[in-house]
Amino acid sequence: MNGLLIGRFQPFHLGHLEALRFALSKVDKLWLGLGSSNKSPEKNNPFSAEERKEMILSSLDDSMKEKISIYFIPDLDNHVKWIEKIDTIVPKFDIVFSNDELTNHLYSKRDTQVVPIPFLKRNELSGTNVRDLIISDQKWEHLVPMGTRNFLEKSNTKDRLKIL
Repeated sequence: MNGLLIGRFQPFHLGHLEALRFALSKVDKLWLGLGSSNKSPEKNNPFSAEERKEMILSSLDDSMKEKISIYFIPDLDNHVKWIEKIDTIVPKFDIVFSNDELTNHLYSKRDTQVVPIPFLKRNELSGTNVRDLIISDQKWEHLVPMGTRNFLEKSNTKDRLKIL
């Protein structure tokens, strides 16, 4: 059985890693959709789809990498067209992992099972919080996997975020 999990991963943090583990416990293969893949860097989406893919792959162990395929999912203004576009990008899937009410509604109308993802330390583990901590010179390193940490440090993220 195959599953789909879509997120922005701006940046990829420990909550995202736990969501991947949860989803992988329910399916054989997981299609990981990098949402907003067509967006230019901005305050809330500072990393390109390629950069997010690098963060994710550098944060996973080999057994997880074997079960995950990553796809770039662009934003569209029309939600129905958005899920139709997803059908043209990712292979067939049986389950969607999401906590988003709109996604749940759209896929339940198609009789696709939607499984909520348990949140891990939601107040701390959010991309917004990690970005805010980086900008304000506070401790953030403990909130991301080592692969993401290495990426953020080598790519001068603090300066990038301040510019955006």
